[in-house]
Parts: sequence; structure tokens; C-alpha cells
Amino acid sequence: MRAPVLTQKRARSLRRTMSLPEVLIWQRIRDHGFRRQHPFGAFILDFYLARDRLCIEIDGQQHDLAYDNRRDAYLAERGVRTIRIAALSVLADPDAVAEYILSL
Repeated sequence: MRAPVLTQKRARSLRRTMSLPEVLIWQRIRDHGFRRQHPFGAFILDFYLARDRLCIEIDGQQHDLAYDNRRDAYLAERGVRTIRIAALSVLADPDAVAEYILSL
């Protein structure tokens, strides 16, 4: 799905300023086909595995639940499964979280 130009530019910027939990996961899943900060429609997905239509979101404390629900519904309508993982879980044990993601 082609994203608007502004979304593509924002995704590019987010790739340069990833949070620590995102960096820790990216270091562990980058060689498994995932894309990071992937634009999808008007949204930017933390990690996306196109072949499985799988979105991984690393949720910090600032997440807006109403926004997340709208985005998850939008993705589900397009056949994309979303898995949400707490940033605190990543910080506590990034290897275990990465193993979980790779097992999906």
C-alpha cells in the first residue's frame, strides 16, 4: 500500500530517532525480513513483515489507545495482524521478546 509523501518523510525521520526499545528489537530482527518504521497508508508501523502481513508495535507509556484502536482496525481491514509489546518488556529482556516475535 502506497503511503502519502508526508507519511514517507515522517517514517524516514523516525528511522533516525528510534527509541531504545525499538533499537534493541531491530538489532535482533533486522536480518529476518522486517522493515522498520514502515509507512502503511497514513500510518507508520514500528516493524512490518510483509510476507506474513505482520505488524509489531512497541508501546511506550505515551500511546493513545483510541488512535491505536483506529489504526489496528484499519490494518485488520487490510489483512494485517498487529502484535503489541510493552516497551518495558523489551527493556527487561530484549532477547526473549525477539524470540517471541520471530516465533510468530
